[in-house]
Amino acid sequence: MRILDAEIKLREATREAEQVRDTLEYDERAETLAEDQMTLGGRTVGVVLEIEDLPNGAQEFAKEIALLSRVVEVMTEASDILAEPHTGRRAIAAETEAIELLLQTRRMNPNGGGGGGSNPGGGGGGTTSAIAQALAGPGENPDAKLDARTVRHETGKAGRELPAGFRHGLDQFLNRTIGK
Repeated sequence: MRILDAEIKLREATREAEQVRDTLEYDERAETLAEDQMTLGGRTVGVVLEIEDLPNGAQEFAKEIALLSRVVEVMTEASDILAEPHTGRRAIAAETEAIELLLQTRRMNPNGGGGGGSNPGGGGGGTTSAIAQALAGPGENPDAKLDARTVRHETGKAGRELPAGFRHGLDQFLNRTIGK
């Protein structure tokens, strides 16, 4: 979770650096971002090593290890791009891929032996609501299940009568667009 949060913040910092591309501080900012990205990659390697040190860790968590190894590859690629220095689309895309892969590791079913599949770096298999929920933060209970609930949509109880100011503005708009 901390690595995911740090990667999201790094991507935002990369976007900010891109906005100052034509300034003297750009190269220094890009270099710092590249170093930060490598640090996150190193932390991810540390997580892989900790998993492998668990009893039967390499066998029981093979999919997770493969997915996290792919995260490290993508983070290394992102670091290389940032070191060029380049903070544009390529860098953002690599950082986004790392975030998506980290989100996949977070959402794996602990009873199902992982969810990396045959192409752990493929991405695109989730839904936007799942990503949004993951980006919302851990909250008090990260394992909590969200219940679907219905939400009523209401437009008010004023009937068909619009307030005078709205009617006047709507009349002007319609007269100009329709040409009456």
